[in-house]
Amino acid sequence: MKITVSMMLSAVVLTCFLAAAPSLAADTHSILTPSEIKWGPAPPFMRPEVQAAVLFGDPSKKGLFVIRLKFPKGYRLPPHFHPVDEIVEIISGTSQFGMGEKADPNKTQTLPAGSFFFMPPGMPHYAFFDEETVIQINTIGPWAVTYVNPADDPRKTQ
Repeated sequence: MKITVSMMLSAVVLTCFLAAAPSLAADTHSILTPSEIKWGPAPPFMRPEVQAAVLFGDPSKKGLFVIRLKFPKGYRLPPHFHPVDEIVEIISGTSQFGMGEKADPNKTQTLPAGSFFFMPPGMPHYAFFDEETVIQINTIGPWAVTYVNPADDPRKTQ
């Protein structure tokens, strides 16, 4: 049986990769149970009554992060958009979610717990929360929110 140099080299490379894989996984491994999630103030582009819990990464830095936002009953999230893709799940509660530059409650879709949506960069959207609702956002930092109407930005009143 003839073994070529390229086959031997491939085997060595594969062995090295497999040997390194467990240590690579250990460097990025993260597990949280619900009782370990620490809630605190949301970023300043949300009103103070919103709470946040960063599950992974750092929203202010370049790279992947996961954040949960807890919106109180009656919260209205004005039309806004983000500079990067967002992958969002409704963890608990219900959101009335709408698309566009004007917040119209009659043009929303009801998203109960377990719902999912994807938002491309620059897509204006808004939400209403008739009950306490937790959403999870998976995206790339640094995270930013731009309100369609600058007067809706809570940073303008702080």
